Amino acid sequence: MHWPTRSAAGALVALTLLAGVLAGCATSAPAILVGTDPAPTPTSPEPLLTDRPAPNTATGKLAAGFPTQLIPVPAGAEILVSSAAPQPNGTVQVSLNLRSTQDAASLLQAIRGPLVAAGFTDSPPTQPDPSLAAQASFVRSSGAEFVLVGILDRDGVRTLTLGGTVKP
Repeated sequence: MHWPTRSAAGALVALTLLAGVLAGCATSAPAILVGTDPAPTPTSPEPLLTDRPAPNTATGKLAAGFPTQLIPVPAGAEILVSSAAPQPNGTVQVSLNLRSTQDAASLLQAIRGPLVAAGFTDSPPTQPDPSLAAQASFVRSSGAEFVLVGILDRDGVRTLTLGGTVKP
């Protein structure tokens, strides 16, 4: 009698096991899932988007309480979105996104002038972002107040993004 070689015998065993596994998968009977937790009960999903903006936020205008004496909107700029969230310590967390055709240097100067006049120190970034046309950071009160500004220049239009915490 002729016995198969070791590699042929291994292949034969593998094929037999594979056939057994496939035969177990070829049934039309429903699968039996073992688990300890009951199936989750469906709940009504909470919408991801709402018709109303977040509190202290405004679209297309300045949010109520936005400190324009410190952070004025540059002339001719279109406000995209803004926020002014009062904090328990008397500061206000602010954000402002706007679009303008002013050049980046003029746009940044429109923000820089009032902040420096109010005692903020202009601190240039240690590692400027090469994708931005201009950027700056301003601090006051030993860093308890700060404003970060970045200006993106695309196709002749600048988008200014500003965020920080200030005491009006």
